[in-house]
Amino acid sequence: MARRALILFEGHAMDTGLLYVQAAQRLDLHPIVVSAESTQCDYLATEGIEAIRVDTEDLGALIRECCRLRRTYDIAGITSAEESLYATVGKLCRYFDLPGPNPASIEQCCDKFAQRQLLAQAGVSVPAYRLAANATDVESAALEIGLPVILKPAVGTCSIGVRLCRDDDELAEHTTYLLGGNHIWRSSPRMLVEEFALGPQYTAQIMGNEVIGSTAADFGPPPHFVYREFAFPALLTDDEHERIADVSLRCLRALGLGWGPTNIELRWTERGPVVIEVNPRLAGVPDPQLVQLAYGIDLVTEHIKLVIGDQWNLRKRQSQTAAVRFLVPDRDGILDWIDGHSRAAALSGVAEVKLYVEPKTAIVRKGDYRDTIAHVIAASQGLAQTEAILQRAVDLIDWSITPFPTFVE
Repeated sequence: MARRALILFEGHAMDTGLLYVQAAQRLDLHPIVVSAESTQCDYLATEGIEAIRVDTEDLGALIRECCRLRRTYDIAGITSAEESLYATVGKLCRYFDLPGPNPASIEQCCDKFAQRQLLAQAGVSVPAYRLAANATDVESAALEIGLPVILKPAVGTCSIGVRLCRDDDELAEHTTYLLGGNHIWRSSPRMLVEEFALGPQYTAQIMGNEVIGSTAADFGPPPHFVYREFAFPALLTDDEHERIADVSLRCLRALGLGWGPTNIELRWTERGPVVIEVNPRLAGVPDPQLVQLAYGIDLVTEHIKLVIGDQWNLRKRQSQTAAVRFLVPDRDGILDWIDGHSRAAALSGVAEVKLYVEPKTAIVRKGDYRDTIAHVIAASQGLAQTEAILQRAVDLIDWSITPFPTFVE
């Protein structure tokens, strides 16, 4: 009898991808990672994980590879932790008659301009927005909306290319950055200029049509949006939770979603919850770990169960507060050393300490998630206690960065 396999298409988000690999193995599935990156395939091979290199943008090549694998394995399901590949996953699932997301819904959701239009038409509260293709469009849109504005690519994830522009100089600078060859465009440049919605940010964690809870998010200083801390569940009143759940379900209906995982970013403004972005996928690491520590719900495992046609279970098994603190350097340069993480990991209540970089690594801040060099996760019975544990752990970790030499002509 052929072994049951889960095919996992991967882009760059291998941290979340590894959670899927591990969850598949616990479900007695054989995970097979398909990636366009040879270095990732080499890394996975050293970990004893079957990995195949294929152009993940070539649907025909992916179909042929899946057909080849079917001669050896019983393909139980196909999925991905990567948003840019999730529509392709939906197309493959339809081709092979497997459970999966609606590819048309995923594609329109990943286009932030199309997403905004559909949400606004459905009466969902979103920031004022305009589409821009060049510097003139950007300038006109900002004038109509009024500074400050957010300027960002119309397609993308992880806050890459996203910036708060508080005056004309910052707007011109970031426009030049996006259009001047620094940002990688998958197609012709399309940018969103949108109103800056002021207020605390939350992310609704959703599976199917069930809002499991909301994560509170805290950022570093503007103009960038580099996460500093997440806490789950967010401290919300019953009314606030209900309003976030209501607007989240309205988003799902407006965008034709509701199969599998979704995470929705909102800001609580003077007019209540305003939807910043709907992401048709499971939130990346470490959100799944926070939900599991707080509620005992393994979102990755439950998603895989749905993918392979099994019954999932979203019942809350415990009630704690989990939080993560991201460590972000304050300068560019060469990381000389980083220390104290082992002592931090040994503290009671600390669930994980993870370093993203090693000594002698070049640190070049980009103003997005790639600026973080480590994280610490803790959990306890309440937010204040969890925050105290995090602070004790973070205080134990230190590092040294030697700035790059300055050359004077």
